[in-house]
Order: sequence, then C-alpha cells, then structure tokens
Amino acid sequence: MILMDPNPEGAPSLSRRSLARQGGVFDVLVILVGILLLTSCERRPRIVVGCKNFTEQIILGELIAQQIENKTHLPVERRFYLGGTYIAHQSILAGRIDIYPEYTGTALTAVLKQPPASDRKAVYDRVKSEYEQRFHLTLGPPLGFNDTFAIEVRGEDARRLHLQTLSQSAAYTPQWRAGFGYEFMERPDGYKGLVATYGLRFAAPPRIMDLGLLTRALKDRQVDLIAGNMTDGLIPALDLFVLDDDKHYFPPYEAVPVIREQTVAEHPEVKQALDELAGKISDAEMRQLNYAVDGRKRDVKEVVREFLRSKGLL
Repeated sequence: MILMDPNPEGAPSLSRRSLARQGGVFDVLVILVGILLLTSCERRPRIVVGCKNFTEQIILGELIAQQIENKTHLPVERRFYLGGTYIAHQSILAGRIDIYPEYTGTALTAVLKQPPASDRKAVYDRVKSEYEQRFHLTLGPPLGFNDTFAIEVRGEDARRLHLQTLSQSAAYTPQWRAGFGYEFMERPDGYKGLVATYGLRFAAPPRIMDLGLLTRALKDRQVDLIAGNMTDGLIPALDLFVLDDDKHYFPPYEAVPVIREQTVAEHPEVKQALDELAGKISDAEMRQLNYAVDGRKRDVKEVVREFLRSKGLL
C-alpha cells in the first residue's frame, strides 16, 4: 500500500488553510462591528430644535436647546433659520425637527386657518387641542410673553401728530408709505384684515421686505409705518412708537414650544425640561434679550446662557 504524504512539498497545510479562513472571518467581523458602531452613533437619540429666521426665534430656539441640554443631557441638533411659519410647520410634520417655538395667534390663524380670537387661554386651548388631533403635535406651556404685532411709526411723527391709536393714524396714512414682511401680507390676521378694520389707505402699494430690515427702513424714512413685533428691542432704541390696536384686531401671540408627540413619548424628560420655562419671560425681558442680540450684537448662546442663569435654571 502506498501511503500519501498529507503535506506534500508546496501544498498549504490544513492548519494554514484554517488560519486563512479564520483570518478572513475575523476581517469580516471587524468590518461588521465597525459598521454597527457607526450605525449606533448615527442612531444615538438626539433632539432636533428648529426655529424661524428672525432674531427672537433664534433666541427662543437657543433657549429651548440649552434647556434640554442642561436638564436631560440629550444631544441637541440646531436647525435654525427655517424661514417662515409654513416651512417650520412642514419641517416638524415631516419629522425633520422635534421642537420649534411658535405663537398661539399665528398657529390659530396662519396654520389652522381659524378666525382670530382675543382670549389668551381660549386661543391656547383651541390650538393645543387642534394640533393634537390634526398633527400629533402638542404645545408646551406659554413662555410668558405676548409678542403681538406692533404697528409702528417714528416717535417724532407720533409726537408731532399727537398719535396714540391705529384709528387716529387713518387720517394720515394716505400720505404715508408702508412696509410689511412677506408673511404679514398673506396671513389671515395680516395686511388685508388690518386695512379693512381700520380703513387704512397708503400713498403707494406697501414695500415688502425681510422682517429684519423693517425697523431700519422706518428709522431711515424709507417707509412711514411698519408691522413689527411688540417685543422688538429696537423700538425704544430707535425712538419708534407703537400705535395702540384700539379695535383689538390682533389675537394674542403667546410664545409656546411645539413638540412632536412621538418625541414626548420617547423622551418625556424633554417635556419636563420645557415645562420649567413656563412663564419665565416677560414682555420687557424678551425685549431686552432681542436688543442684546440685535442692538448690542452679542452672541446668542452667551445671552441665553446668562438669562437661564438669572432664572436659576443653570
């Protein structure tokens, strides 16, 4: 009987073949583990905070983001400057953001397309109920201030003409030029209803511009009347005057966090953190925060951090 050499010259041994196979398996395992680690990092729970594209919204977005970071230690992604109400609302419906600051009057009229109402609590309750039923979104408690629209003129004009109210201004608007934001021209609680309620006519069609440019345009006499925000920090700084909405045309615009219900279900600690902000910002404080960023050109994160510390939230 001829015995065959199990390891003829030049042929790989069984042990070498086994090692080669094991090495290949090891390489594959290393790759798979790496992929799993990368995937787990990508899927690490995080909260995405959005906001619209003007100063007050940036401040509120940063306030929400820092509060969540400080109280829950969840990572927060900031997706700011989302444009107007429509884009912010569509972003949260699509799940691209988890939270953004909104105003109850805007939600009522611009999103829900319902007629304006004057009672703060009634507006809040209606918006909260409709958002939950229609969109699976919920509202956090009001932050404390009411950022209603402010119809502004130059302070010197108000003093010279002895103006106090919007009704009084109707006698002078035919000689004035008006400036409004894009959204104000289209929303149901905006331009059309305002001019109809007060019988306003202007010397020319309104100039339409970005919100951030309106106050400077008024100060520089490019326009004579604008629709700004009541909490705008530049109102006193630029000697502007807010005409009284004596016919109560505008609904309340209480600032509230809008949150995806799925986010609340998965991270109830986020809702608890935001509840601590309830009633923390007065109209005057919001005006000061806006001025710190707009007027004094301070860093938003620093301004928000100081405010949270002053409220004992840090």
